[in-house]
Amino acid sequence: MDTVALLLTLRLALVTTAILLVLAVPLAYWLAFTRCRWKTLVQAVCSLPIVLPPTVLGFYLLVGLGPGTAFGRALTHLLGHPLAFSFAGLVVGSVLYSLPFAVQPLTSGFAAVDRSMLDAATTLGSGRWDRMARVVLPLSRGSLLTAGVLSFAHTVGEFGVVLMIGGNLPGATRTLSIALYDQVQDFQYAQANRTALFLLAICLLALMFLYSRGSRSDARSSDLV
Repeated sequence: MDTVALLLTLRLALVTTAILLVLAVPLAYWLAFTRCRWKTLVQAVCSLPIVLPPTVLGFYLLVGLGPGTAFGRALTHLLGHPLAFSFAGLVVGSVLYSLPFAVQPLTSGFAAVDRSMLDAATTLGSGRWDRMARVVLPLSRGSLLTAGVLSFAHTVGEFGVVLMIGGNLPGATRTLSIALYDQVQDFQYAQANRTALFLLAICLLALMFLYSRGSRSDARSSDLV
């Protein structure tokens, strides 16, 4: 297995998951409780990466972050290098592509919180963000964990977006999924099999972990009944 690609993939997944949780918590909180007429549009935009071909997202990121746009030129001037074909560019693409895997579990978890508890907190003088920190988040720990695990596993398996925005630069943007593609192209099926099994194991273990937690929660609820 390509150890350099493995370490880069794990680093990308960890950084992406951390950023996603920071961004997704307030966004999911807003989606769960707002009555704004723009809610449907925001939900659709957040969920778009689920159905959008990853190469489409990767293409627009490549164009938007490149020197051909004012935004891309401004970023290049600010950072000293273009975001495209860099690790930072991979992070941007991964955050956007995995956004629904963080936002949707959190939105569902937040929306399931008993409204009477929020009303009580409001009566006691708690503000919106105070209610989120003291009431909603503690009661939605399972959703927070689900969002983190799904975001991590999804980022590990990304291919189209990272290939479009990052290319295939060893040690810089070459992730395990791209390494697997290269191994197959070079007819290195033994190495490709090891890489594929590793990616399969990560995804399977992540899902087994989440489902086992759900089964334990259901069992505890049955015992209480």
